Amino acid sequence: MGLNHTPFRIGRGQSGSRNLITDVPGVTVGQVTIKNLPNACTGVTAILPHRGDLFHDKVMAAACVFNGYGKTMGLVQVEELGTIESPILLTNTLSVGTAATACIKYMMEKNPDIGREAGTVNPLVGECNDGSLNDIRALHVTEAQVAEALACCAEDFSEGAVGAGTGMCCLGFKGGIGSASRLVTLDGHMYTVGALVLSNFGERGRLTVDGRPLGREILEKLQEKQNLNQQDKGSIIMVIATDIPLTERQLKRVARRAGVGLSRTGSFMGNGSGDIAIAFSTANRVPHDSPSALLHFSAISDGYIDPVFDMTAEAVEEAIISSLWHAETTEGRDGRVAVGLKDAMTEAGLL
Repeated sequence: MGLNHTPFRIGRGQSGSRNLITDVPGVTVGQVTIKNLPNACTGVTAILPHRGDLFHDKVMAAACVFNGYGKTMGLVQVEELGTIESPILLTNTLSVGTAATACIKYMMEKNPDIGREAGTVNPLVGECNDGSLNDIRALHVTEAQVAEALACCAEDFSEGAVGAGTGMCCLGFKGGIGSASRLVTLDGHMYTVGALVLSNFGERGRLTVDGRPLGREILEKLQEKQNLNQQDKGSIIMVIATDIPLTERQLKRVARRAGVGLSRTGSFMGNGSGDIAIAFSTANRVPHDSPSALLHFSAISDGYIDPVFDMTAEAVEEAIISSLWHAETTEGRDGRVAVGLKDAMTEAGLL
């Protein structure tokens, strides 16, 4: 399977060299973690689909809202036009506006024609509610920190309680940022499907790892009674990137398969959970201004798309488990503590 960031064997696919979304050529990630202020436990994660001019060289994209209990910005235009023209930013629920403003300023600095000759830009911001560990009302995230996350985007990045994932909780444990990748061979050429998640969902006791009811095992070992009245609420943002040539219609189908990976980890996408997937391909670019009326793209035949679906589900599943595995036990606002999966497994004698 190549490099594996957790001790768990998820699925049957082969990962890329980093086992991160950045195994997709050109994709980079930057993060800022905010814990240096009273009751602050939050941050920003930025994803650049490619290193060039995103506004004038857009990537084909699609989104899937499995459950719409969320405040993500920018999905309407992605749904209508099938492209992404800005970085993808992740942060906490009440900082969406700040992130969007910072993203707009970032794009205007790089593109003086925005708001003049070229019209406006569509900032894409995903969120989860980190209010259980973070004083979310304090609005800790600043435009400068969003700009810092954008400026430090690179191929290598940390997972767990970092960036936007600093204050997130998932399936009764500390959640956060997780990532994974899978390789797909088509017509003798190797392609990559990568996933990055911001995990903040689920009911304690439901964690499932490659079919193993690990959450229930931990509760039993710790002689902890499961709260059957606990709700599956929170959110997850799942970002899927690939260099496989896909149309926006096909990317919509790929985004839907993120739900397969999500459900495998123990989610049933409860009423109070915002479960959203965003998928893009770096292979087909859409120019902002085309010199000709017709554009020409390549695309996979639908008859060969099953391996892409399969590896998308695996990458999302492993990214969620990776977010849990790498998230250390974290103390947040007012002394609240979220226990990391590794510490819980150690205490339960499962490591």
